Amino acid sequence: MTKVTDRYDDKNLINLAKQQYDKKQKSKLPADIVKLPSAGKIYPEDSSLRQGSVEMRHMTAYDEDILTNASYINEGVVLDKLLDSLITSDIDINELAVFDKEALIVNARISAYGSKYPIIVKDPKTKNKIDRFIDLNNLKFKSVNLDTNEAGECIYHCEDGSIIHYSYAPKKQNIEVTESNRISSFLLTLIREINKKRNIEDIKKYIQYDFTFQESKKFQKHVLDNMPGLVTEIEVEGEDGGTFTAGFQFGPDLFWPNL
Repeated sequence: MTKVTDRYDDKNLINLAKQQYDKKQKSKLPADIVKLPSAGKIYPEDSSLRQGSVEMRHMTAYDEDILTNASYINEGVVLDKLLDSLITSDIDINELAVFDKEALIVNARISAYGSKYPIIVKDPKTKNKIDRFIDLNNLKFKSVNLDTNEAGECIYHCEDGSIIHYSYAPKKQNIEVTESNRISSFLLTLIREINKKRNIEDIKKYIQYDFTFQESKKFQKHVLDNMPGLVTEIEVEGEDGGTFTAGFQFGPDLFWPNL
């Protein structure tokens, strides 16, 4: 007589076999080693992301289903779902910083559709909206120029002697962001340690009672000035043959013009 536990074991074995088959088939697809803008410096030494690169296979028609999934789009997770499907390295996608994800997404787009990408910009001289193409291969990513410790954290020294350890990598604790706490929540997502205290409640108290307005502004400027990521300013040819600087809009529509 078959036991209920036996049926569960059979189901688990079937799912495992399917996963192994899927992994084997995907391993046959072309893949690229993509360098991360962070160079892996922002991740702990025991993380596989510390090596500074990720292997990612090329897209298939199946992956287009992900891009057009209405539920994923509405939830704002469509690009994360795409990366989760494409990345073949043994990593947790939730540990990837946003700017590293952007580099991987750009690579996915180039490998799938090519580097030519249509944009609509406003010519500052004629005020007309014009159609142009840019080469995604020419996009630039700002790298991390700061030293980090074994935990992937940067160290900032305040004028009052306080020492802050902060990180550009995602924080494991969920920080609720509202209109009334945008700045403090931003600081909480960055700061890992203050004066050798790593408890989040101690960090909250420091931000609320000890982090002066002037010192906080200096710290925020330091963080933003050194933050790696996509350089969104690009050179575009105007109607008169000259060039002007325009902003590059990054998002899921990076793929949609070609679908």
